[in-house]
Amino acid sequence: MVRSWTGCRNAGLRALLLAVALLFAACGPALAQTDEIQVYDATIAPPGVFNLTLHDNYTPSGGNEPAFPGAIVPQHSLNGVPEWAYGVTSWMEAGVYLPLYSVTGDGAVRFNGFKLRALFVRPDAAEQPFFYGINFEFSYNTPHWDPHRYTSEIRPIVGWHIGRIDFIVNPILDNDWDGFGRLDFAPESRLAWHASKNWAVAAEEYDDFGPLEHLHSGAAQSHQLFGVLDYDGSVSVEAGLGFGLTPATDHRIVKLIVSWDLD
Repeated sequence: MVRSWTGCRNAGLRALLLAVALLFAACGPALAQTDEIQVYDATIAPPGVFNLTLHDNYTPSGGNEPAFPGAIVPQHSLNGVPEWAYGVTSWMEAGVYLPLYSVTGDGAVRFNGFKLRALFVRPDAAEQPFFYGINFEFSYNTPHWDPHRYTSEIRPIVGWHIGRIDFIVNPILDNDWDGFGRLDFAPESRLAWHASKNWAVAAEEYDDFGPLEHLHSGAAQSHQLFGVLDYDGSVSVEAGLGFGLTPATDHRIVKLIVSWDLD
C-alpha cells in the first residue's frame, strides 16, 4: 500500500510539474480586472442548500493607467464580491453576486453592479471521472467597471478526475451584446494534484485572446498563471498568487476564495 501511494504521489507530482512547464511555454503577452478569479469544476450546492462564497483579489503590482476613461486603476486595488448560491436540483444551481465592490489604491470604495447566474452540471461531478456543465451569467455594470452597461458570460465546463489529478477547462465566451463576432474568447484552465482528502495544489491559467472575429496580437493578449493552494472542509479556502506573463497583464495578483454552506 505504501509503495502504491508513493508511486501515485511521484507520478502526480511529475504530471503537475510538466503541466506547469507547458502552461508557461504556451503563453504569449493582461488579465482584465475582475471580481472573481476561479476555474469552475462543476460542483454545486446540494438541492435545497444555500452556499456563500467570498471572492477577493488584490493587485500589489499592476497597471497604473485605467483600461478606459474613468475605469478603476488596477495598481493596489482590491476587488471582490459575495456570491450567494442555491442548489435548485442535483443538476442546477442558481446564484447572485451582490454587491460587487472595489477599494481603489487611494482608499475610495466603489460599488460595481451585480450579476445573476444559472449553472447546469452533470450531477455528482466530484465523483465522476469525466464531468461537464455550462454556466450563464448576466451582469449589470457601473460605468467605472465596464464601458458596457449590460454584459454576459457563457462558461462551458469540461474536466477529468484521474486518480489524484484534476484537469479542468472553462473555454469562456464573454458577451457585450455587439454581435457574434464580438464574443470575447477568455479561456481558463486548472491542473491540480490532491495531496490528501482536504489539501490540493494547483496551477491555473487565465487568458483573454480577444474577440472571435479578430483575435488580439500576442502582445495585446492577456495571460496569467496562478499557483494555488486549496483546503476543502466544512469551510473551503482557495488562495493563490498570479504572475502576469505578458506586458499587457497585471504583474502580480493575490486571490482568496472562502466558501461554506449555510445550514
